[in-house]
Amino acid sequence: MTDVKDWVKIERRFDAPLETVWKMWTDPDLFKQWYGPMGFSVPFAHMDLEVGGIRKICMEMQRPDRTMSLWFTGVFTEISAPRRLRYTESMCDAEGNILSPQSMGMPEGSPDVTEVIVELTQSGDQTLMTMVHVGVPAGSAGEGGWMQAFDKLAGQFSGG
Repeated sequence: MTDVKDWVKIERRFDAPLETVWKMWTDPDLFKQWYGPMGFSVPFAHMDLEVGGIRKICMEMQRPDRTMSLWFTGVFTEISAPRRLRYTESMCDAEGNILSPQSMGMPEGSPDVTEVIVELTQSGDQTLMTMVHVGVPAGSAGEGGWMQAFDKLAGQFSGG
């Protein structure tokens, strides 16, 4: 047995008001500006921002020989603007059909559905964000991807 948790928890402070960070998570055009690890872009983001609403995201990386596309879909399960957001997430194809993680090269036992929980708190002129991704192991490539994405998000507030 290992000490690896089956969830990632990341806390990060951003130099932006709470409402601005909320919009970065919930406005598809703003979300596309920061989401994904370094080297990835987000050409498509759809968010039906209501409980039960669908979200569908495409991340792409340009390779010398091809474009690698990763699609994700999920359902919003809690929206408490501008402080708390919960949604499910699954790998899918471009049409939104859920794919097994194993078919996408993920380790055996990776869950078909994970859950993302975002909590935002105003702290002076900063926003404290706590993000938990249940079903993505701590120390995994998934955690590394989130850390890179949050570096990109921080850059949106520093002009860089």
